[in-house]
Amino acid sequence: MISRNPDNYVRETKLQQHKIPRNYDPALHPLEGPREYVRALNATKLDRVFAKPFVCNLSGHRDGVACFGKHPKLLSTLATGAYDGEVRIWDLANRTSMRSFVAHDGFVRGIAYARNGERFFTVGDDKTVKVWNSQAPDVGEEEEPVNTILSRHILHGISHNRKSNSFATCGEVCAIWDEQHNDPIKTLKWGVDTLHTISYNPVETDVLACCASDRSIILYDQREAQPLRKVVLTMKSNKLAWNPMEAFNFTVANEDCNLYTFDTRKLKTPLKVHFDHVSAVTDVDYAPTGKEFVSSSYDKTVRIYHAHQSHSRDIYHTKRMQHVVCVAWSLDNRYIFSGSDEMNIRMWKANASEKLGIIRPRERANFNYQEALKDKYAAHPQIKWIARHRQVPRHVLNAQRKMRVVKDKERVKEANVRKHSKKGKVPFVSEKKKHVIRQDV
Repeated sequence: MISRNPDNYVRETKLQQHKIPRNYDPALHPLEGPREYVRALNATKLDRVFAKPFVCNLSGHRDGVACFGKHPKLLSTLATGAYDGEVRIWDLANRTSMRSFVAHDGFVRGIAYARNGERFFTVGDDKTVKVWNSQAPDVGEEEEPVNTILSRHILHGISHNRKSNSFATCGEVCAIWDEQHNDPIKTLKWGVDTLHTISYNPVETDVLACCASDRSIILYDQREAQPLRKVVLTMKSNKLAWNPMEAFNFTVANEDCNLYTFDTRKLKTPLKVHFDHVSAVTDVDYAPTGKEFVSSSYDKTVRIYHAHQSHSRDIYHTKRMQHVVCVAWSLDNRYIFSGSDEMNIRMWKANASEKLGIIRPRERANFNYQEALKDKYAAHPQIKWIARHRQVPRHVLNAQRKMRVVKDKERVKEANVRKHSKKGKVPFVSEKKKHVIRQDV
């Protein structure tokens, strides 16, 4: 039975102080909440003070950087391809270029490592797939491909299966290849001009997806003779990345400044629309945890998103960085790489305020405590504003304002049309459904 005696908490007169209940346990402090709040506020402020995400710049290419290839076994190795056909292999620990050679005539369209990391494949505008050794040749030896496969079709992208020796290329058709043969095992086509990006699902490794020039996203299963299904958006998708932890989900980078996360079981509407970019989104890549992804754009910025949130948690930019064409998230979940038009590869921290180098146990415990405090008080207005606020370049700020005005005008116009129309004639369409035109099976 609950009983409360008013004498314990009600004042006798209004001139008296309010009675505060007191716990006499010495382990508990009467002002524990306010103290924690101040600590959380200070931790959030220090987070912004120490936010210096730029790590280093890798220069050496003589033309814009077109694509990245991540080594599946070695964290310190990164392969990059450029517009002039040159491929470079980088030693990220020492920030130097280990190898460089001209692989193709024209653009390098894609780089993919084999699942064991011993070889890597490149495709280019010269209709060839070239296989290279991951090990550098001996001193005095020329860089020669292990194998050169001549394709009948233009090639725009390549992706390697994570569990088998097969790889897929896209161009005029989607072709499935085996490492041992010079002819495709299977060719899949769904009446489209060009497929410009392809990606294998890292979990369900028989499933792959392509983005096509008719604004569609096509799903394939390499065990089937025909493509599975297709969804058509309002604008073209530039790149596609599968979530490495959620087998059904993938995210596409679109020309309309947004990214869309889809569930393959329900392509009618995207799970989430990711906003904030102000120009065409060129590339997207997931963190190995599957909780976040990074995107690059023609607005000269790199943004990091939580997989299930609509707005970015961070934005990276520099004065010299031009259109960002490709982006990659390192397999140890600590770094992000971006390649841009002005021939540079930049290396960023995935967590802008993270301390690099050796961290002592007491430091680690303190960082964990600060993170827990920031999570606990994340909804408080002042902490929320400090954590979210970012300085963006002037051209991005102006474009954001312009886009906001355009959206507001469209919203007002639609409301006016609805007000002066017959009831039900102008239906309400959610933001998610606006961007999907149709789904074909």
